[in-house]
Amino acid sequence: MTGTTDDLLLGGRVRLRQPVRGFRAGLDAVLLAAFVPARPGQRVLEAGCGSGAAFLCLAARVPRLAVVAVEREPAMVALARVNAAANGVAATIEDGDVADVALARRLGPVDHALANPPYWPGGTAPPGAIRRAATHEGSAGLDAWARFLVAALKDGGTAALVLPAARFDAGVAALRQAGCGATTLLPLAPRVGQPAKRVLLRARRGGRGPATVLPPLALHDADGRFTPAAESVLRDAAAI
Repeated sequence: MTGTTDDLLLGGRVRLRQPVRGFRAGLDAVLLAAFVPARPGQRVLEAGCGSGAAFLCLAARVPRLAVVAVEREPAMVALARVNAAANGVAATIEDGDVADVALARRLGPVDHALANPPYWPGGTAPPGAIRRAATHEGSAGLDAWARFLVAALKDGGTAALVLPAARFDAGVAALRQAGCGATTLLPLAPRVGQPAKRVLLRARRGGRGPATVLPPLALHDADGRFTPAAESVLRDAAAI
């Protein structure tokens, strides 16, 4: 396929073909996958899977997962299917939209659901339709993404999101409104002692326990290298 690069994630455990231009997977997908508490043999759903980076990283860490994924951009659906096959991951990848809650119910029930959704409700969008759709909300805001994830979940299953820190409150509210509670928040700081720029959110369908804020995970030391904690996740496929 033209216009793509072949990249490696998790220290080479995952091979990923993705577009040269447009939305390219980065640290967010790897960290999101590490935050999903999946166990061998469970069923997981990713909404807006792009080229498949997050579900591939999750499957590389947890054996025998049954993966279902949804993506609305046909070119990315094709890439995700190629990547799943290249990595030996049994994945059903649907061409669909998160506005279609009936699709989520048909694909479920799943034990865990995850997404790296478009997060900005306004502002200047980047060029390119695919990248713009990956970062800026269109007709489907965070509420729609949360409803889609939760509609596919078993009772007691978890929904996980990665978001800018400035949107954590909107993410918590969206998950709560969709029927998830007992939220866990993990701040992701660029360096030790700096404010978080990203957060990971996880909540449980039907959960009623108190919310939990975990200690921040700093990604880089002062010299720019990954911290040992980040290295274990990004290179060694450790769970968070």
